[in-house]
Amino acid sequence: MPKRFGWLAIVCVVALLGIGCKKEQDVIVIASKPVTEQFILAEMLTYLVEAHTDLSVRQTLGIGGGTSNIHPALLKGDIDMYPEYTGTGWLFVLKQAPIHDAQSLYQKVKQAYQEQLDLTWSGLYGFNNTYRIAVSRQAAERYQLKTTSDLVRVSDQLVFAANPDFLERDDGYPGLVKAYGLSFKAVKEIDIGLRYEAITSGDVDVITVFSTDARLKTEPVVVLDDDLSYFTNYHAATVIRSETLRNHTELKAVLEMLTARISDEDMIGMNYQVEIEKQDPKAVAKEFLTKKGLL
Repeated sequence: MPKRFGWLAIVCVVALLGIGCKKEQDVIVIASKPVTEQFILAEMLTYLVEAHTDLSVRQTLGIGGGTSNIHPALLKGDIDMYPEYTGTGWLFVLKQAPIHDAQSLYQKVKQAYQEQLDLTWSGLYGFNNTYRIAVSRQAAERYQLKTTSDLVRVSDQLVFAANPDFLERDDGYPGLVKAYGLSFKAVKEIDIGLRYEAITSGDVDVITVFSTDARLKTEPVVVLDDDLSYFTNYHAATVIRSETLRNHTELKAVLEMLTARISDEDMIGMNYQVEIEKQDPKAVAKEFLTKKGLL
């Protein structure tokens, strides 16, 4: 967590434990999970709220435990909004069966949050941070691989690698090979942080990636299209307390400023600026909003 958020972390802990930290009426509390793109998105929301309304923002960024801690705090009123993902809301919060169609998933989770939890989803930002299958550039060129279905004819010649969790989950490797009819030459268990090194060294040919990974910008891999829509979609949007929207109606238009404005490539690039180039998330967020004409 950046140093400038140090005192805010204390405020966050106090708020989440429910010991004081009363929220002022004209202060909006914006939270985030402890991952790079969430820091960037929370900074964007902060800039937009403060630039386009008379409201002030208090940040509680990098909350440990992610949704498991942020969602209860949102329901309680300790925070007002945070960036969330459709797949997380549907599977983790609402505990529903997977929906593979992206638009249906969004509409279902949006409706359920409003009716059951009195929470509102903004329009989708545009990017989808989900699992994807990637192959080495060499393998992609040699076998003309563009989609995951293309792997079917050559999977018995390739080595697949993923972290233990993915290999064991029903909606991970077991479901993937069943859905596509894949049969790899070998399957290796690997630490999630060593995926790119393994494929670059030639030890493996196929790995799992997240579709907004910063390293996709420079690593010699080709991300295959999930042409059977196997993986659950994790499109991002802002989740806000409906009560907050009722009390501050001006926020509705502000939140929609990010609708369809952030592509996968945009998010990869911003993650790269922060993770690899070590730029400040606040500066990266401001630069992006300025380029989009939102500030």
